[in-house]
Amino acid sequence: MQLENNGFKSGFISIIGRPNVGKSTFLNRVVGQKIAIMSDKPQTTRNKVQGVVTTNDSQMIFIDTPGINEPRHKLGDFMLKVAKNTFREVDVLLFVASGVDRVGKEDRYVLEMLKGIDVPVFLVLNKIDQVHPDNLPKIIESYRKEFDFAEAIPISALEGNNVETLLAKINERLPEGPQYYPADQITDHPERFIISELIREKALHLTREEIPHSIAVVIEKIAPDSENENMIRIQATIMVERDSQKGIVIGKKGVLLKQIGTRARQDIENLLGSKVYLELWVKVQKDWRNKAMHLRDFGFREDEY
Repeated sequence: MQLENNGFKSGFISIIGRPNVGKSTFLNRVVGQKIAIMSDKPQTTRNKVQGVVTTNDSQMIFIDTPGINEPRHKLGDFMLKVAKNTFREVDVLLFVASGVDRVGKEDRYVLEMLKGIDVPVFLVLNKIDQVHPDNLPKIIESYRKEFDFAEAIPISALEGNNVETLLAKINERLPEGPQYYPADQITDHPERFIISELIREKALHLTREEIPHSIAVVIEKIAPDSENENMIRIQATIMVERDSQKGIVIGKKGVLLKQIGTRARQDIENLLGSKVYLELWVKVQKDWRNKAMHLRDFGFREDEY
């Protein structure tokens, strides 16, 4: 950690918005590696994920939060609390919106929470690769009518358009401060957490609509293989809420579970830089999203937020 400032700037930046606007895609873009999982299904992110970007003169710690909408169960309550708790803990707040959609009820729900926040709030209008440039001023103005943003910057998190401009604007708002993390560290989450998220991402991609929010992943064991020192053996359990969901995740003759494992293993090997032997099981834990004990067991701990 850097002990003297010498003009060095550092700070925390929260990424918020309704589900499916590209917050996790943006985080992965700025850190240059996949640390947050992505899906076209709402509320893919459940815990806050911190990504660290360090330059010669600054360090930005980005916090990717769950997509904000009205909660329908205890897990939803937890996710909303995680997002809201970042509002007053950061130096800059990024409200990410989709350029391909009009300002909607969910956007207004988030913006209403931000009123009275004493932190610069940026409008980050994402997905501009899907928008005609002539339409951007009108779209930005529609959001400015809803909230007094400190900055309004259109980007494409997927293509990288204008992301460097956004980072420069964020840097202008940061105070002088210490370097909190080593320059080569890109996240504060342990590998165990990221591995569980990568498995959950593949399950989200491959299962039907009724499954995604019922899935949690618990890493049971990570250890070197006893017979191959160049391989890491990982054992994980995919939790679902109903017996019917267990059958769907496993698939006919275990085909779907095998596909989840194969796709997850490729990402985990990229993360760890090592060959991986991944063993997956599926277990039913009825109505776990509404039971505080199970939420704690699966890593959703309110006292940490």
